[in-house]
Amino acid sequence: MIDWFVGVDGKPFVAFGPSHLVMLIIYFLGLILFFISFTKIRESRTIYNILRWTLFGILIFSEITYQIWAAVNGLWNPREHLPLHLCGITGITGAIALWNHNKKLIRITFFFGLIPAFLAIVTPELPFDFPHFRYWKFFIHHIFISWIGLFLVVANYTEITFKSMLESYGYILLYACLIGYIVNPLLDSNYLYLSHTPTASTPLDLLGSGFIYYFTLCLLALIVFFIQYKIYHFFTHGKQTPK
Repeated sequence: MIDWFVGVDGKPFVAFGPSHLVMLIIYFLGLILFFISFTKIRESRTIYNILRWTLFGILIFSEITYQIWAAVNGLWNPREHLPLHLCGITGITGAIALWNHNKKLIRITFFFGLIPAFLAIVTPELPFDFPHFRYWKFFIHHIFISWIGLFLVVANYTEITFKSMLESYGYILLYACLIGYIVNPLLDSNYLYLSHTPTASTPLDLLGSGFIYYFTLCLLALIVFFIQYKIYHFFTHGKQTPK
């Protein structure tokens, strides 16, 4: 266990290898299980609260152990290990939303987390494969962020409107400006991949460079948000009733 947590070496991650496919299967099985049982989750506060605090604990545990792992192995630095990437900040909004049920944070977590975290699962920027600590941290963190985005909206009867989609999109643009114009230049970092694309091969490689990269990145974010908006209305038919 100590070697597993402390080690900084391991087998290189292989995209769509056995360990990657297992995590993709787990992700989809979790979604299927949620859609089968979400009515029971809504009707039972006991089941809801068990899931709610379990998800909260997993988010907190995932982030704390990652920070400890980086520090213990002498790797921690503000350029790479602050939770400022999209899934990092969504983990924070998701944890707070699980805690206080703030509707605005629930919607932000839904839009920031559901598809973006899924895309990260499909095309991970991950140096090491199973059973390395980074492997477990990456997939647990991103899988649960995506699930939580859906769980919060559906289980809390949170309505998603076109206006709330645009509002969430405005928040991500403001956050991107903060990261791109202040944080990244100050720390010489690459949060939100605004300085350059990920080292792993991802769809971001197709977005061009310079101004075109930023324009298409903004457009892609808007398209992803709109798809999530349509997914919500496809499954709910716009008939969610707030509690």
